[in-house]
Amino acid sequence: MNIPDNFQVIDHSLIHHKLGIIRDKNTGPKEFRELVTEATMLLAYEATKNLSLKDAEVQTPIATAQVGTVEVADIVLVPILRAGLGMVDGMLKLIPNARLGYVGMERNDETHQPVDYYFKIPNQEQKRTFIVLDPMLATGGTIISTVDRLKDLGADRILCMCIISAPEGMEAFCKRHQDVKVYTGALDDHLNSNKYIVPGLGDAGDRLFGTD
Repeated sequence: MNIPDNFQVIDHSLIHHKLGIIRDKNTGPKEFRELVTEATMLLAYEATKNLSLKDAEVQTPIATAQVGTVEVADIVLVPILRAGLGMVDGMLKLIPNARLGYVGMERNDETHQPVDYYFKIPNQEQKRTFIVLDPMLATGGTIISTVDRLKDLGADRILCMCIISAPEGMEAFCKRHQDVKVYTGALDDHLNSNKYIVPGLGDAGDRLFGTD
């Protein structure tokens, strides 16, 4: 399978291990939420490695040291409601002072197209780095629409994190937004007739919030 340059599958033993438990239909909401948080942190380690650094100086117990610091106030986490909320805790554990935006999109069960019902992000879009969070990249419709909206507002530093992706979503997103990097924990086989990822993990929102 041809993987676009802006799409990266994070090959990490701990991610593989945790995804195995996340996929299991017998994993309950509490453990599912904890594992999504842990998997998010592992993905974030790779996804954030190229954030820009600002030079600073600190005093160690021994001497003065030149260090690099991330401008965390300029980082905006953008979970796509509702399943994206499950990834927020993991990100905030690593970047506790990040700002938060929220995008409400849901898939129409008949057309499988995204329906936008809420959009709220911090202003000064040109100064921010936006990290879009959605556990599943299936058709790609919701995450494409989210990035479209961010770009329309002037955002030019955007990256996306997904726990599991489908080839169809990968191809659609990377064709539309070749300048936006996507980090994922797994690239699955295909979408079924209901546009669910196979083998996938079911509906991430239902499993996170116990509504299945």
